[in-house]
Amino acid sequence: MRALSYESTIRSCFIAYVVQAIINNFVPLLFVTFHESFGIDLGRITLLITINFLVQLFVDLTSACFVDRIGYRLSMILAHLFSAAGLLLLATLPFMMSEKYAALIISVFVYAIGGGLIEVLVSPVVEACPTKNKGKEMSLLHSFYCWGYVAVILISTAFFYFAGMERWRIMTLIWMLVPLANMVSFFFVSIFPIVPEEKKGKNGLFSNSMFWLFFLMMMASGASEQAVSQWASAFAEMGLGVGKTIGDLAGPCLFAFMQGLSRLYYGKYGDRINLRKMMGRSTVLCILRYLLASLSPIPAISLAGCALCGFSVGILWPGTLSIAAKHLPSGGTLMFAFLALAGDIGCSVGPSLAGFVSEKAGGNLSKGILAAIIFPILMACALLLLRGRKKRQISRETAV
Repeated sequence: MRALSYESTIRSCFIAYVVQAIINNFVPLLFVTFHESFGIDLGRITLLITINFLVQLFVDLTSACFVDRIGYRLSMILAHLFSAAGLLLLATLPFMMSEKYAALIISVFVYAIGGGLIEVLVSPVVEACPTKNKGKEMSLLHSFYCWGYVAVILISTAFFYFAGMERWRIMTLIWMLVPLANMVSFFFVSIFPIVPEEKKGKNGLFSNSMFWLFFLMMMASGASEQAVSQWASAFAEMGLGVGKTIGDLAGPCLFAFMQGLSRLYYGKYGDRINLRKMMGRSTVLCILRYLLASLSPIPAISLAGCALCGFSVGILWPGTLSIAAKHLPSGGTLMFAFLALAGDIGCSVGPSLAGFVSEKAGGNLSKGILAAIIFPILMACALLLLRGRKKRQISRETAV
């Protein structure tokens, strides 16, 4: 059967990021249900997030060892298979095993493998497609994680409201159909060479200072995003005066919506916009919005600052990947795997620093967010270094 066009490839990759949003954000909605139904304390249940994160980190670190060997098509199929299998196990295994917590860990472990693989695979697959403006496609691709995140929260919440939390297994199986259907599409879509033939064998990635600059940028972008995102529900509770349940919905949804909006904007108008300049302006806005969120005495304004942070950080992650692919065309799977690892490290360090400082300040969240301003500042410094290298390169080319 003839392979489908690259537009189909890109659409399938968009859906793959929705799958990752399901993997990362559906199970936390069930934590209270797991606590009440299975008698597992909330401390052990929240550890499932850490397990998911650590497994994805491990996949980031090791994927370069096997993805090129087995090929991107098979790797993408396996990523969706693991994602679907993990969700299927989540809906069935706890009712087949006496040790409920072990069943949950197994389920999370399986779908986390799929989520980690998707994170490594989708960006290089889209980058390899013969599109005119790769930065636009990369930004649009990453916006689908945001839309998927919002959809998971809203659709799941609506289902639980009308059908009841006791039918959570049905919702799990419904979400399982998304990776299952998208897996089928990857049997047929076109997969283009990740590294051009003329660039193969010319990696030297770890000895290239540019790679480490992009590594720092990915860490900074992940930390800048999650330092606020992970505390968005708390901002919503303070700013809107609502309970934790509504806060968990309003804060993260608002942040993700604004983040997706900025990525959608560049995805639509990227051919008219200089990506590096937009990233620089977004970083400056991010710093200002960190200050607004942390220093405003009015909680509602702090919440607005939190939402606007979502808009300002939206372009940083996909923009860094796109620029890295342009400057290091021979980086291939190894580069994308380690940049994903850097981003995930940042996603862990950012909220951890904010939480640590908040705790030391007597539970003052604003001081924690203010301390995390170091991450967008690091991003600004890295962009200045990148700009300096670009100017020196142009000067050398002009001299020649």
